[in-house]
Amino acid sequence: MFAESVPVVEVGSVPPDGYLLDVREDDEWAAGHAPDAVHVPLSRLAELAGEVPQDRQVYVVCRVGGRSAQAVQALNQAGWQAANVAGGMQAWALSGRAMVSETGEAPRVA
Repeated sequence: MFAESVPVVEVGSVPPDGYLLDVREDDEWAAGHAPDAVHVPLSRLAELAGEVPQDRQVYVVCRVGGRSAQAVQALNQAGWQAANVAGGMQAWALSGRAMVSETGEAPRVA
């Protein structure tokens, strides 16, 4: 539904020092996320967008890619340079990229 208007990058193309914006809900974030990701739930993105840098590429991730596509579309229309991480945190976990949790349990994609 967003394929034509939303730039997409594969998980492996997200650089280790890239700005990774996770737009999942609090419980999903707590269960498992990338160690250096920044958490702003999609429902609060309009309110907190000013905290997202506009001077560098932003990589946006959610569980599988739908919410992050919405975020990328909104950010790009407002002047950011954002791309959707294909497959979301499910693809991130499957690719073996680092994850941490806030629960004390092994990180997982909720």
